[in-house]
Amino acid sequence: MGGTYYHYSFRVVDNMVSFTKSDVYKERTAGYEQKSGNQIVATTYYGTRHTTSNKPIAKCADMKGLKMRVPDVPAYLAMPRACGANTSPIAFAEVYLALQNGTVEAQENPLPTIEAKKFYEVQKHIVLTGHIVDHLNTVVAGGLWKKLSAADKKIFSDVAQEAAARASKEVAAREGELAAVFRSKGVSVSDVNTNEFRDTVLKNVPFEQFGYQKSDWDRIQALK
Repeated sequence: MGGTYYHYSFRVVDNMVSFTKSDVYKERTAGYEQKSGNQIVATTYYGTRHTTSNKPIAKCADMKGLKMRVPDVPAYLAMPRACGANTSPIAFAEVYLALQNGTVEAQENPLPTIEAKKFYEVQKHIVLTGHIVDHLNTVVAGGLWKKLSAADKKIFSDVAQEAAARASKEVAAREGELAAVFRSKGVSVSDVNTNEFRDTVLKNVPFEQFGYQKSDWDRIQALK
């Protein structure tokens, strides 16, 4: 959905939740459904993506030359490349070993993922860059969706949205606990001036480079 994965589209998780209830969300999902034939029935908060590194990062320029694992998806590359990192698309299952043996020095993921994959064991610093408020869509194949009655479609959507809301709250709650958990394990957890990171991205990475339109980003930014 154009604009939603461009860095700093959402300010906080509540901003993302507002987006899922907005006209721009309905337009974006409708466009996807028309092109793919599939149906988006719910959107779940996945977590806010932050940076881990074996060297301290206080500002965007500190990432210059940093060997950083980033998913091989254009949407995730804006901030690392704007800040000068050398990005590498290592498979997710291999990231822990790559960090451990120094193939890369840094990576980015939400705090619950950093916990689940134990990246804190092989990284010294967690830097709260907050560059993407990430989310996952629940999608039903078009062929199946067309076979459902209107009543069944409503039941399916209601249940999926209820589950998404519950999961989103659980993820957000765990995020609120994890900074203290990581510090207790001897890992540095630090804030940065996210406005400085955002402004660098906006200056150096055109929206069109990732197939987005700035007008979509502006509409998302305007949500309360």
